[in-house]
Amino acid sequence: MESLLKKIEEYKQEILGFAVTDEKQAEEFRIRFLGTKGLVKAIMGEMKNVAPEQKKEAGQLLNEFKQFAEGRYEELKAALGSSASSASAGIDLSLPGDPLPLGSRHPVVLMKNKIVSIFQRLGFAVAEGPEIEDDWHNFGALNLPEHHPARDMQDTFYVQQNPDWVLRTHTSNVQIREMEKGKLPIRMVMPGRVYRNETISARSHCFFHQVEGLYIDENVSFADLKQTLYFFVKEMYGADVKVRFRPSYFPFTEPSAEMDVSCFICGGSGCNICKKTGWVEILGCGMVHPNVLQNCHIDPAKYTGFAFGMGIERPAMLKYGINDIRLFSENDLRFLKQFTSAI
Repeated sequence: MESLLKKIEEYKQEILGFAVTDEKQAEEFRIRFLGTKGLVKAIMGEMKNVAPEQKKEAGQLLNEFKQFAEGRYEELKAALGSSASSASAGIDLSLPGDPLPLGSRHPVVLMKNKIVSIFQRLGFAVAEGPEIEDDWHNFGALNLPEHHPARDMQDTFYVQQNPDWVLRTHTSNVQIREMEKGKLPIRMVMPGRVYRNETISARSHCFFHQVEGLYIDENVSFADLKQTLYFFVKEMYGADVKVRFRPSYFPFTEPSAEMDVSCFICGGSGCNICKKTGWVEILGCGMVHPNVLQNCHIDPAKYTGFAFGMGIERPAMLKYGINDIRLFSENDLRFLKQFTSAI
C-alpha cells in the first residue's frame, strides 16, 4: 500500500510538470497518462497486489488519481483553446479575405459556347467523340473510300503504331458514330478539336476547332437547312447581315454548298478581311449523301438529312480583331486575360 501511495504521488508531480503549449503536446500527454498503455491504466493494475483488507482504500485512491489526471488533461485543452482565441482577438474576422485573381475564358471557348447555344435553342443536342479515330469513321463511312481523290483535300496525321488510326481531320466522325446508334431522328451539333498536317502560319495551324451539325428525319429538305442557317447567322452576326449560298463539292453531302455572309468589318464595301469582295465564307453544308446514310444502316428512301460544319478560330479572329491564329495556342497570359466575360 505504501509503495502504491508513493507511485501515485510521483505520477501527480509528473502530470503537474508536463508542459503543454500546442495540440501535439496535448496528444502526447493523453497517450502517456490516459492511453491504453498509459500510466493511469498501468497503476490501476496494481490493485491485484494490494491486501484484501486495504482494497477499498486503495480503490478510492486510484479513482481519485484517475480523475486528477483526466481533470488536468481537460484543463490543458481548455487553456489551449483560450490561447488560440486570444491570439486572434486582435483580428477583425468580419473583414473580407484577400481577393483571388479571376481566370479568363479562352476566346475559342467563348466562340464555341456562343455557336452551340444558338443551335441548342433550335433543339440540337451536343455530342462528342474521340480525337484519335479509325479510317472508317474518319473517311470510309463518309463516302471517302481508299484512294478517293477527295482524301487529298485533307492532309492527315497517321498514327505510326497503327496505320488505320488517324488524328481526326473533322468532327464528322462523331456524326457517323451517332448515326450508327440507329436512334432517329438525330438533331445534334458536334464541337471539338481537329488536326491537319498544314504549315503553321498566321492564318493556319496544324490543329484547330470545329462545330459540325447534323439533322436526320423524314422529309428533311434543303429549305430546312437554309432556314436553320439563316437563323444561326442572324443570331450570331446581327439582323442586318446578308447571306449567300454558293454551289460546292463535299464527298459526304449532295447537293453541297458554301455559305458566305456580308463582311461585318466593312459592311460589304470591301476590305482586307474579305479580300475586297464584301463577303466572308463561314461554313460548308449540304444534304447528307445517300451513301453515307446506307453506310450507317439508315434507309435513304425513308430518311433524309442535312449537315454543316464551320471553324471556330476564324469567327473568333474576326469578332475580336485577332490577326494571328497562333495566339490561340501560345498560352500568353497577356493575350488570354483580355477575355474575361462571355460573348
